[in-house]
Amino acid sequence: MKPKNCIVVFGGAFNPPLNSHFFMAQEVLNEFEEVEKVIFVPVNKNYHKKGLFSNEHRYNMLKLITDKNDGFLVSDIDLKGERPLYTIEVLNKMQEQYKDKEICFLLGTDNLKQLDTWKDAEELLSRFKFLVMNRDNDDIEEIVKSSELLRCYKENIIEIIPEIKDNYSSTFVRSQIKKGKSPRYLMPDEVLEYIEKNKLYRGN
Repeated sequence: MKPKNCIVVFGGAFNPPLNSHFFMAQEVLNEFEEVEKVIFVPVNKNYHKKGLFSNEHRYNMLKLITDKNDGFLVSDIDLKGERPLYTIEVLNKMQEQYKDKEICFLLGTDNLKQLDTWKDAEELLSRFKFLVMNRDNDDIEEIVKSSELLRCYKENIIEIIPEIKDNYSSTFVRSQIKKGKSPRYLMPDEVLEYIEKNKLYRGN
């Protein structure tokens, strides 16, 4: 068995967190023996995304689930300041916190397509590994080939092939709640109960 020396950072809005998010994180733990923890990092409320609920609510919803899985953690690293952190800042802070661990970043092919435009993209790709989940039947090899920067660091881009595909999004779930329809079975019961108790997403 490989030593567990890898920390995987899973950033996102988690607005709200869905079963598919937690399934994706569990797939990483299942597939890579060297992964010690998957750390969920919700983005700051000032991130350029409409309809984001408060940092507190999104953090609390994640914590309901991560507290029940020894392989999961949730971090407020991007929730403390007035502005959202760049990915390079998040990963650098994680590396400071876990000095003896390898830091990896989990993302989908939708973000992989834009990775070469991110702040300090070359530093990101040279220092950290990226675990990529396929979305919409994208061809990861073709995405890498299409970018000179991605090609240079292709050894740091690792594809994850999930056994189950799930295309339901948080946007779809929010629309169901707004319409008064139940999103049950798309998210953990604990998250649904939290949303109902706090009357979230009804007018958004």
